[in-house]
Parts: sequence; C-alpha cells; structure tokens
Amino acid sequence: MSQFFYVHPETPQVRLINQAVAIIRNGGVIVYPTDSGYALGCQLENKSALERICQIRRLNDKHNFTLLCRDLSELSLYARVDNAAYRLLRNNTPGAYTFIFKGTKEVPRRLMNPKRKTIGIRVPDNAIALALLEALGEPMMSTSLILPGNENTESDPDEIRDQLEHAVDLIINGGYLGEQPTTVIDFSNDDIEIARVGAGDPSPFE
Repeated sequence: MSQFFYVHPETPQVRLINQAVAIIRNGGVIVYPTDSGYALGCQLENKSALERICQIRRLNDKHNFTLLCRDLSELSLYARVDNAAYRLLRNNTPGAYTFIFKGTKEVPRRLMNPKRKTIGIRVPDNAIALALLEALGEPMMSTSLILPGNENTESDPDEIRDQLEHAVDLIINGGYLGEQPTTVIDFSNDDIEIARVGAGDPSPFE
C-alpha cells in the first residue's frame, strides 16, 4: 500500500519532500502534482519503475515520456537546443509547456520516441514539483496521470488514492488541480510547431 503525504501547495514541507525523494531514489513510483494535473514520476535510470508506470497507464513502447527539470541548466545535457530555442524557453519557463527536442545520448533510449529520437522537456510551475526536483538534484522521468479509459489528467488526489494506492509507492496530495494539459511545442524540426494547445499561452511560439 502506498504512502500518502499532504504537502502544502505553496510552502512544501522539507521533511516530506526529502522522504519523497528517498522513495524515488529507492526505485519507487510516485504520484505528484504539476501545473497541469497530477503526474506519475520515477528516477530517470530506473527501468523497473518505468515498466510499472507503463503498466499503470497501459502504454506501449511508442509513448513519448517527459524529463521534468528544475530549470534550464540541465537542458543541453539531454536535448539538442539552439540559441533561439533556448531564449524562447528561458522567457517562458517555468510554465505549463512540454517542449519536444531531439534527444542526446544521455537520454536512455527507452525514454525517447523510437522513430524520431525525441524527448519531451518540462519545467513545471508548481512549488511541490520544483521542490522535489531541487532535492532530487536531477531530472525526473514523468508522464501525465491519465488512467486507462480516461481522456483527462487526474486532478483529485483522493480519487487517485482510491484507484492507485496498491500500484504506486507514494501519492502526494497537493490539493485539487485543474485538468487542462500542457501546451506542446515541437522544436525537433527546422520550424517550430505548436503540436497541442493547452494551459500554456502558445502566442510566444507562433
């Protein structure tokens, strides 16, 4: 059975954040809040945790995973980013965006789109998510918590607990969240493409 932490959405308790990070480092799968609903996360290199997430969401090997980053300092290690793209990201992060880039060799192959060799990058505008990433000291593998048969990201932590308390190691209750997905901006080709309009304002990328 999973642990269930009530974490303050604006001033996350350091003790609980550190406990959550210990669970991640120990191979755990967590549910945590972002600026676009709840998400599933695990340590970047942990293959078995990733497989558990795929089972929960019933994902195939073509799913695009996202690296959740605390800021842009880690970007060049995992994504091929030119100066123009970097300036756009710097001016629009943190925020409810997912940015698609060609991945570098530092990204585990199983996380990249198998045909396009791309990876999603996010810097979330959520105090709990940013506190987790700061304490973890590295990006976290992440995917939106959309349960099989549903179209929207889960937003109610109590309902998540009812459905997933035996499937994950930790559920972080950061309050009831909205369901709007991120805006997806694709930088992997020569032209910038707005692949999906969601919570983030697409106009800076038009």
